[in-house]
Amino acid sequence: MQDLNNRIYRTISHIIENGIYPNLKIEDDVAYTIDPVYGIARNRVNAECVKTLIRINGMDGKDHTEIIEKLLNQLVKKQSPDGCWNEIHVKYDEPSALITSIVGEALLDGYVALRRKDLERTIQLAKDFVLANYTSPGYFKKSSVYVADHLNVDATCGAFIAKYGKVFSDEECIEIAKKTAEHICKYQFPDGAYPYTNENHGNYQYGLEIPCIHYQGVTIYYLLKIIDALESNWLDQELKKGIEWLASVQYNDGRFDWSKSGLMFAYYLSGAYAFAIPCFLYGNKWDSRYIQNSEKAMDVLENNIRDIANRWESASMKSLPSSLITSIRTANLGDYPIKHRAFRFGYGMYRQYARRRFADTVDPKLFNLLSSVMGIETSTIEPDNNFPDIFMTSEILDCLSYSLDHMVVD
Repeated sequence: MQDLNNRIYRTISHIIENGIYPNLKIEDDVAYTIDPVYGIARNRVNAECVKTLIRINGMDGKDHTEIIEKLLNQLVKKQSPDGCWNEIHVKYDEPSALITSIVGEALLDGYVALRRKDLERTIQLAKDFVLANYTSPGYFKKSSVYVADHLNVDATCGAFIAKYGKVFSDEECIEIAKKTAEHICKYQFPDGAYPYTNENHGNYQYGLEIPCIHYQGVTIYYLLKIIDALESNWLDQELKKGIEWLASVQYNDGRFDWSKSGLMFAYYLSGAYAFAIPCFLYGNKWDSRYIQNSEKAMDVLENNIRDIANRWESASMKSLPSSLITSIRTANLGDYPIKHRAFRFGYGMYRQYARRRFADTVDPKLFNLLSSVMGIETSTIEPDNNFPDIFMTSEILDCLSYSLDHMVVD
């Protein structure tokens, strides 16, 4: 296990020193990251970076306190008067309970670790905003635009509310967090997979009650944070099933079988391997073989990181023909009409092609053309090449540093 500890720490340190700090802008008492590809500053990326730095601060004799303080100051500065932070993508910048929860968790970490009592009012406003989007028991509305019941969003919001309840001894928040976890697990498939949404699919054209490898890890990861904050293992039976499903779709070489993953916009995301690691490490309490699953996931993850992580899991062009079968199987997941299955297959093959071509920049012309022709509306750009993605990188940092801080055992 010590080898895995060391690998995780080395990967975190390499990304921080060579991927994050070179893209960090410091202005007086604030600091924030700039996306090297798109030139935007995302609240989520800054929050996940500060959580990581807090968790590793002091390790190996390295003091990140000054940067932590300045990142926290920037997050406070970017809070809206109603208590929220915006979700920011290339073509999207809207208030979000999801992002507010992620930032809120970072501020809670700063409040506790650095004794930043000045953050208390900011955190309280964030909590109030998130609870204002608590639409029904267990269901948090992601934003005014995306109103479906996304189970991973429920888990993320629930994790922040649980942590708030623990830090400030707020029994109402603790109870809401419990109901949220139970709500999520109510929709777990018999085989252990969690759907992306439940029957409330909001304004999506089609329901997304389908399994997704990436969001399986996301959902379990934030459920782990809920039970950690509440210091309870009452969800262990559901978590065990969920982790078993995640292990069942992993090949012996560590790669995932993406033919079992039906959410096209999360197809082959490299961060899926990072989210899986704390899940497998938690599963070690039942079966020590899950350590091997963690190590194999780490193998794939390391192969997809230079200084910043690839957006998608990479592959060679010579394997493109064999990916046809994978995409056909993926397209057939879910109960969709033939025309939409054809669209899903086309989307899958577009991703199969794109993840095999790497460049440091992106050209959105082809994606914009296809979007216009097919009437696709999206908040992000899906270019026809793989690229260094700081958004995916900050998620990876959050997962790995949480694993190092909470999950890795001797």
